Amino acid sequence: MANKIAKFIVGLFGSITSLWYGKYLVMFVISLLPILELRGGLIAAKLMNAPMVPSFMVCFLGNIIPIPFILWFITKIFTYLKNKSKKLGKLVIKLENKANSKKAQIERLKYLGLVLFVGIPLPGTGAWTGCLIASMLGMDKKKSALAAIGGVVMAGIIMLIFSYGVLGVIID
Repeated sequence: MANKIAKFIVGLFGSITSLWYGKYLVMFVISLLPILELRGGLIAAKLMNAPMVPSFMVCFLGNIIPIPFILWFITKIFTYLKNKSKKLGKLVIKLENKANSKKAQIERLKYLGLVLFVGIPLPGTGAWTGCLIASMLGMDKKKSALAAIGGVVMAGIIMLIFSYGVLGVIID
């Protein structure tokens, strides 16, 4: 699924990729987005034939930028949205339920669980969801940020192997 979405976004911004920074801007934006994150950014990087190391650095930065904002502000934002609007409140409740359904994976192992949750690139896992769960569990924000960053590095290495190894053989 991430492959299809990444292909769509690369196609959508195809003209910008002709600029010297265009490919990096596309993968940075993809890496900022929930669901796709670094995983989608690295797939897009390979689809655009971008070099591996700079692509990893750009995707890594794009994926870690939201971490402190999620950890420090998401519960306040969710509370505000639930009180402000019925439609947004329903969306927030849906997101909280999704996070609650996955929190046992983190709750048991604490920070190691957070590293593994963020680091194993499966649907519904990643820095966004991991940090939301850590915030909902009241985990230490600094330790959670470090654990999430460690997970992003782990996911990045796995996705480099997939994107530039396995997927690279299929695409080339």
